[in-house]
Amino acid sequence: MPPRKHKQSTWSSVKAAASGLSRDDLLALLRNLYELSSSNKQFVDARLRIGSDHVAPHKKIVSDCMYPDVLRNHPVQISKAKKAISDYRKAAGDIHGEIDLMIHFVECGNRFTCDYGDINEPFYDALLNMYAKAVQAVAGLPEPAMAPFRNRLWKLTEASRGIGWGYHDDLCEAYYSVFPEDDA
Repeated sequence: MPPRKHKQSTWSSVKAAASGLSRDDLLALLRNLYELSSSNKQFVDARLRIGSDHVAPHKKIVSDCMYPDVLRNHPVQISKAKKAISDYRKAAGDIHGEIDLMIHFVECGNRFTCDYGDINEPFYDALLNMYAKAVQAVAGLPEPAMAPFRNRLWKLTEASRGIGWGYHDDLCEAYYSVFPEDDA
């Protein structure tokens, strides 16, 4: 006799089951999920904007991935850092926090290469892509909210002088393509 196939759950089946729960049961379920894993906790904290800095746990992941402890033989983990930014975006829907994380990603990568020397082309490609996304996102903000982010973006271009792979020139190109009035 062939093994029985188990039907995969879907959002529809979860929604139907949850619709029969009381408010207290839903809160208990949320509590259980919250306590189940740190990623669930980070998601709920970011979504509900709990704590004074709901970006901090995601920023720590980005820092650990883009400026790892090389003395403990920890590698750079670009995809894990990108996932932290994506997870924050999905949880919080907060463009300011997302931009902060994107710029932090590049800041950590810049600092890592300045401290340890040139890395490789895929590393710089990841930094450039994130920088370009951050520049575009900043350009979409209202004028008063742009200033602190533009300042950080510009500092990144300044700090990148002397880094190989044409990295500095590419950062400048990405910046000036969106903010040409700053080209002096």
